[in-house]
Amino acid sequence: MSFSLPKVIGHRGAAGHAPENTLAGIRKSAELGVRMVEFDVKLTGDGVPVVIHDDTVDRTTDGTGPVRDMTFDRIRSLDAGIRFGREFEGERVPSLDEALRLCVELDLAINIEIKPCPGREAETAEVALTRARALWPAERPAPLISSFALESLRQAMETAPDWPRGYLIWERPDDWRDNVARLRPATLNVCHEKETPRTIADYRETGLPVLAYTVNEAPRARTLYGLGVAAVFSDRPDEILAVA
Repeated sequence: MSFSLPKVIGHRGAAGHAPENTLAGIRKSAELGVRMVEFDVKLTGDGVPVVIHDDTVDRTTDGTGPVRDMTFDRIRSLDAGIRFGREFEGERVPSLDEALRLCVELDLAINIEIKPCPGREAETAEVALTRARALWPAERPAPLISSFALESLRQAMETAPDWPRGYLIWERPDDWRDNVARLRPATLNVCHEKETPRTIADYRETGLPVLAYTVNEAPRARTLYGLGVAAVFSDRPDEILAVA
């Protein structure tokens, strides 16, 4: 399993500088000198993988309602930039296809986070990764596929067995080591605010790279690197690059 892992990863593109999970955000991350971006993928009601984080469109677009109840055409009619700033008016929710093609064009490594609506954990991973494998050039470093949903990661093992997986942890469960053994991840992606030097050391004992999210202050990033964290996700990756 070969994949690219720079020390700074743009979170949802560059969510501190441009609307999250948009093509504008991905472009901004590249402009800032970032070499890897993370974005979220879920399915529309008609089964199209799109780049969006929440179960509803309310927070990030000018629309309302659950993603799972909307067609792709309906979601595409929404403005995904105006809530961030007038200069981004007209930005759309990207399809996974569009995000992948742009990342190839910009020579960016990627982390696809499978963010399923409840009950669609396996389906989202299967549809999204089948599409991604059809589009992602075989000669490029494989995307890192991450999820909080264990069922999505299990499906990823079947649909994209040769692509590395990131085990996302919010509050560490007691059986996290068992999950590592079962899921065979390539990275452990953890919330920096919930971890301590001791817990980071525990993760590092597995021999896997530890990735921390979401780190927007340079001093904190410096501390995490000192503890052996391999990479951090940041909404403001330009500020972290200075200490990386």
